[in-house]
Amino acid sequence: MLELIDIILNIDEHLMTWIATYGVIVYAILFAIIFSETGLVIFPFLPGDSLLFAAGAIAATGALEIEILMPLLMVAAIAGDTVNYAVGRRFAHLFLEEQPEQKTGLKRWIKTEHVQKAHQFFVKHGGKAVVLAQFVPIVRTFVPFVAGGSAMPYRSFAFFNVTAAVTWVSICAGAGYLFGNIPIVKANFELVVLGIIFISLLPLMIEGFRAWRRGRSVA
Repeated sequence: MLELIDIILNIDEHLMTWIATYGVIVYAILFAIIFSETGLVIFPFLPGDSLLFAAGAIAATGALEIEILMPLLMVAAIAGDTVNYAVGRRFAHLFLEEQPEQKTGLKRWIKTEHVQKAHQFFVKHGGKAVVLAQFVPIVRTFVPFVAGGSAMPYRSFAFFNVTAAVTWVSICAGAGYLFGNIPIVKANFELVVLGIIFISLLPLMIEGFRAWRRGRSVA
């Protein structure tokens, strides 16, 4: 866990090390990380926003080709969400139905409360939840899973999925490409990453605070 935290906070340094070590294979590594974070519900902890920002910043130095990077990561996010949707159609009901909690099968690896919170988010926002969730860690991983389990028509899901992936990668990687190499940003990259994480988690914190206030008012 400490190693993962170090990778997330110093993602720019690790990316440069990977580029020096693996060369063009780094594109495949980045594809695999984004695909796994969006497509495999057992990996919601992988870096997403910060990885895109760092990759964009490094592309601005010429170490990566932005013309390859952005389309590739858009495809990774679209493919990941599509797989997640398909798996959700088969298994999401196990986490949404009222039944005794049993740590068997997928439940050994997936927290039921994460699925249920994503389901509440999906119910509240409808189809646009697929786009909104793309910018919220953890929720991003579970909303496509829930969309599949909620029998959202695939044609509708595909539209929101493509919109979400293109917007997410364009904003996050594009911001890194434009601003990541500004001296003050580069010198304080760890703080910038923490800021990105805080901003992306802010909707969850606000929703949690509102739920807490509603609970107090009912009590």
